[in-house]
Amino acid sequence: MKKVLLVILVFLVSCAAPKKCCGQDNIKDIFKFSTFYAAVNGGTSISDVETYSITDGLGVETIQTPFDYNLTLGIRKIARFGYENRANTFYDGTESNYSDAATLGKRNGTEFLFQVDYRRQEGVEYLDQHHFIRYVANDWVAKAEYLVDGFADIEYFETSQRYRYSIGKLDLNIGAVQRLSEPYGYDPLASWKLDNGNIHYTYLALQEGYNVDVYHDMYYNPDNDIVAYSSDVWEQIVIPEVLANYVENKRNELNNKLQHSLVIGLDYYYYNKSIWVHTWANLMPYHYNDKNEFSYHNYVDGQWLDYSGGLIFGQKINKRLGVFAEGKYNKYWNREWYDFKMGINYIIR
Repeated sequence: MKKVLLVILVFLVSCAAPKKCCGQDNIKDIFKFSTFYAAVNGGTSISDVETYSITDGLGVETIQTPFDYNLTLGIRKIARFGYENRANTFYDGTESNYSDAATLGKRNGTEFLFQVDYRRQEGVEYLDQHHFIRYVANDWVAKAEYLVDGFADIEYFETSQRYRYSIGKLDLNIGAVQRLSEPYGYDPLASWKLDNGNIHYTYLALQEGYNVDVYHDMYYNPDNDIVAYSSDVWEQIVIPEVLANYVENKRNELNNKLQHSLVIGLDYYYYNKSIWVHTWANLMPYHYNDKNEFSYHNYVDGQWLDYSGGLIFGQKINKRLGVFAEGKYNKYWNREWYDFKMGINYIIR
């Protein structure tokens, strides 16, 4: 995936060259009204935890979790929808714009987002990325996107080309999508499963360099260190680690896989000062089967459905009362990630 960002940047620069490209005259037009931002946010993480032991008298150990932080770097050029008011003077890196996931923007033309988030939360570090560039015309739309979400454990590069048909405020689209990612459907443990669903875990551990002395009930790791003195410790503590390491290593050995799919989508946007609705959905009902041994086709019966969507709704019921609901949902292969928020506002006078 390291080359993916370079590909997107080359595409953006080539489109920004001093010539007529994607409906723009020159590089100034491409970046006009865009915003570059860099921000650092931080705060206290979870409180310290004290653990006790009595091995050599009473022992107390304090487990400290380092503070949380978030470093964000980005550049964006995305027209705001009517319901998106800039509440802050500056971008601070904590903004969550659900509308960025929509297939169409508010206006036709070129829009883009390149954002990197390096964060530490509860002692765990993540490097999240979201980059995309899209061009929307009256009757077609094209988009290239790269997403890394550490919380959802998902990473992929996606391009799509769609025909667009508008019916008032409703837009329908259909086309092709290409996704490059690790083969998420691949299960490294499948070959080790018995008919009853259990795992040949001891044979797998032996293959990975572990040794078992059944007569003395001792278990050794590949460095010949004793890791367990009983079968209970071996099965409950060591084997889970063996399986996790095996799965991770096998997946890291695989090359990224290109998946071609059919995509059908819709976008709907309505706004006035009292009520607004913005929703979008994408359905991938058909996926080309290249007969690859790591294909997700090997783990499902026939075709499967990948889909994504979002909803932004708000209503000012009267001068005091208002309600809102926003969220998005994605399901690709055997991965799903989502977030949402909803609430009610009442002004007391």
